[in-house]
Amino acid sequence: MYLALLVIFLQCSELYTQEEVFTFNAVEIKVQPSVKVKNGAPVSIVCHADISKNTDFQLKHNFTIFKDGKLVFMTVSDKGDAQYEIPMARSSDTGDYECTVEAGRKTKSSNSLHVWVTGMTKPILTAEKKEVLEGDVVKLRCELPEEVPPLYFFFRKIKMNSTPKEKHVFEPYRNFSVVEFSVEEGDNILQFDCFGRRTVKLEFENSEHSNKTLVTVREPFIKPTLSAKPSNNITEGDRIQFECSTVVARMRDIEIILQKNKTILNSVRDEKILKYSAIATLEDSGEYLCKVEQGRASKTTKLNVDVSELFPKPILAASMNKLDENTELTLSCSISGFRKANFSILRKNSNGDIWLKNSRNLTMRVNVNDTGSYICKAEVKGIVKESKPVRINVYAPVSKPTLSVIGGLPEVVLGKPLRLICHSVTGTPPITFTFYKGNEIKKIVINDTYATFLDENIRRNDKRGYKCDARNNHSSGVKTSNILNITVIVPIRNASLGSIPYGEVEDGSETAFLCSVKEGSWPILFRIFRKTDHEVLLFEKSENADRVMWRKEAMNRQDTGTYYCIASNRANVDVKSHPITISVILASWQKGVIAAFVLIPIAGAVALTLWWFLWKKKKAKGPSVEMSGSALATNLTSEKLTRQHNDGDYYSGSGYIEDSENHMKSTDESKAPVQKGTETVYSEIRKANNDSVENRHSRIQGHPDAT
Repeated sequence: MYLALLVIFLQCSELYTQEEVFTFNAVEIKVQPSVKVKNGAPVSIVCHADISKNTDFQLKHNFTIFKDGKLVFMTVSDKGDAQYEIPMARSSDTGDYECTVEAGRKTKSSNSLHVWVTGMTKPILTAEKKEVLEGDVVKLRCELPEEVPPLYFFFRKIKMNSTPKEKHVFEPYRNFSVVEFSVEEGDNILQFDCFGRRTVKLEFENSEHSNKTLVTVREPFIKPTLSAKPSNNITEGDRIQFECSTVVARMRDIEIILQKNKTILNSVRDEKILKYSAIATLEDSGEYLCKVEQGRASKTTKLNVDVSELFPKPILAASMNKLDENTELTLSCSISGFRKANFSILRKNSNGDIWLKNSRNLTMRVNVNDTGSYICKAEVKGIVKESKPVRINVYAPVSKPTLSVIGGLPEVVLGKPLRLICHSVTGTPPITFTFYKGNEIKKIVINDTYATFLDENIRRNDKRGYKCDARNNHSSGVKTSNILNITVIVPIRNASLGSIPYGEVEDGSETAFLCSVKEGSWPILFRIFRKTDHEVLLFEKSENADRVMWRKEAMNRQDTGTYYCIASNRANVDVKSHPITISVILASWQKGVIAAFVLIPIAGAVALTLWWFLWKKKKAKGPSVEMSGSALATNLTSEKLTRQHNDGDYYSGSGYIEDSENHMKSTDESKAPVQKGTETVYSEIRKANNDSVENRHSRIQGHPDAT
């Protein structure tokens, strides 16, 4: 029994200590009645937590609701639902909502849900003043209560029979805006309203229009009156007077201005009337404007004035417009259909017209300085009119032109252009210059005192001369220059250098160098250079020929090197030949001297060796070498055969021996010593060799084995 109770106790303890386990399945957020509601309607945002538990135990839930990342609602509940109530939704409640639930150290959030409260609150418009003057400003304030920035505000100025004027302002940080409208001329009773705009999910939403605000406008002065006396249709020469007046509420800071073509003719300040008079001219015809200003207010009145012509403009006539110097010129001034006028003739000048004569006609003898424009003026009843200018050109004859080459002598390099200039020292411009090549016209130029011509077609054998003509409007006609003959310079082509002898030259001998060109105009400057470690000018000469020869009389070892020549003429182009190489060698007699100095010591050494060899042989044999002629011949032949290939061994078959001085000495002391030259020794050696060979040959033939 006790055992059974123990088991039951242990099981109950195990059940009591079992851990409470739960998990979030999901957290959801919902909007009632809809995610899109009208402004002022109630809205409920419900957060629901779906949780699974291992047992039925009580769990505390912390609900938090965010709008656009900002906390708007928080509660703690045992239930799995929480509800955020908005009794009257406004556009400011539009946004993204999210719910977060925390329980037992676990947290889970819902997805984001967008709620859109459609419609905006009606804006409220107020005006700073209800009554203003023309030129004043109306200050307006538009407010959107319960709306959250950023917001756009639109203001409208409404007046009868015209399109409303609109201004808009962006307000990023406040829910109201202030603007000013100017009151213009003609504004009487004005109405203003405004509306707001916001952006929701990249879409625009406008509020309804505000209340209309009424503003009354008073005139500070009446529209001015402009008149012309005696009439606005008058004849030139008559005096015309303008009057501009207005009625002003207060005189302070009022100004009246009279204009024509935007030019102010007259003005007065702090007065009610303006007057202006002048002698009428044709230029006074047109539209006049009277403007009255006070502060920002401005009113205008216009009047057209027509001034009829009293007399036409005078006409100036010249006997000639182009004439030679020292001839007579007559100028006449007239008015069509009108003779009673005061005339004057003048010459135009940049510093002011120069008066010539108070008369209808003017006759004068002209020179070049009288060239210019002339006018005449006519005066009637104080009205002065001016004729159109007449141009008079007085010409001096051109001088004989000179033709020359620009920059130098009358020559040109073949292949390059020829630049010519034709110049006349005197002559009234414009001058017409004509260039000729032979009798062919090449170019015509109109200029002041000179003209240039570029001939690019230069040929080698072109013999035609150049000339130019010059003429102007003077009656003397054409002047022609002298004929200019041009020398065509042919550039140097293909320079070459040669020498006699060529290549190797004996020391002390003469060498001739020939530098030539294939073509080129004379004179030609020839220069010959030697190049070793540096260039040395050896020869320079100008020749009226296509070649030049230079002789160098005595060559030496220092003249060894590379030679070349350069040819040039007035074409100023250096043409260089291909280089040649000259080597200076020893002369024949120098070689002989050197050979003698080398061979004599060698011959002495050979003779000394021969003497020493013969002396050793004699000393080794002694006096016992004397024997019969046949035996001696046999021995001599035998020994010679054994030594015939040794160039250093010599043997004398006579009774001589060598002493220490290379002298041949007799073995007989009673005889005087006899000296023999080298040729004697050689001839004896050759004779002895011949004899021994013959004797040996005889013995071989007589021998029984010879067959």
